[in-house]
Amino acid sequence: MSGSEIQKCFAVFAKANPRPRTELKYANTYQLLVAVVLSAQATDRGVNAATAGLFKKVKTPAAMLKLGEDGLIEHIKSVGLFRTKAKNLIALSGMLVQLHAGKVPRSRAELEQLPGVGRKTANVVLNCAFGQPTMAVDTHIFRVANRTGMAAGGNVRAVEEALLERVPEKYLPHAHHWLILHGRYTCQARRPQCRQCAIRLWCKWPDKNSRT
Repeated sequence: MSGSEIQKCFAVFAKANPRPRTELKYANTYQLLVAVVLSAQATDRGVNAATAGLFKKVKTPAAMLKLGEDGLIEHIKSVGLFRTKAKNLIALSGMLVQLHAGKVPRSRAELEQLPGVGRKTANVVLNCAFGQPTMAVDTHIFRVANRTGMAAGGNVRAVEEALLERVPEKYLPHAHHWLILHGRYTCQARRPQCRQCAIRLWCKWPDKNSRT
């Protein structure tokens, strides 16, 4: 996909949804971090169901520590890998209290030092909470970028770097949301909705003409 075609794709996304947001539900930056950690290998819908009750009790790292690991598990046991995630969230919360005065840090390096926080999670927090133009490449973005020809890459880091280089700067603040939503609802893995695709004209996927 050429640079001008990428420009046209994002112009379409922006017109249809000028201010896209994550589908995770949260009330503050700490809750966002918790939700994103829980979302690994889980759906946003499943995470939202688990955090609906949790976030009524837990709004700060200190409150999470007071709840404790066993109390946290009771809220998140419907989420995949809940025991590992509970351990990480308790440890993460302790580090926030001890090292960051209970605040979520604004730097990637500090975020990635927290248990359970990798590059993708850090990118989501940096973008959603702090407005940084990061690209959190998940399975949806990886698929869309490669399938359409927007930014081909053999691994998520390669796709991330290619997208950051190729997406026009003015679209970067919202780009990862548009791509996730496009992959989740249109450019699906098993049943891509090619005939309803808003960027079909510029997509380079060879199979698009055979899909309904």
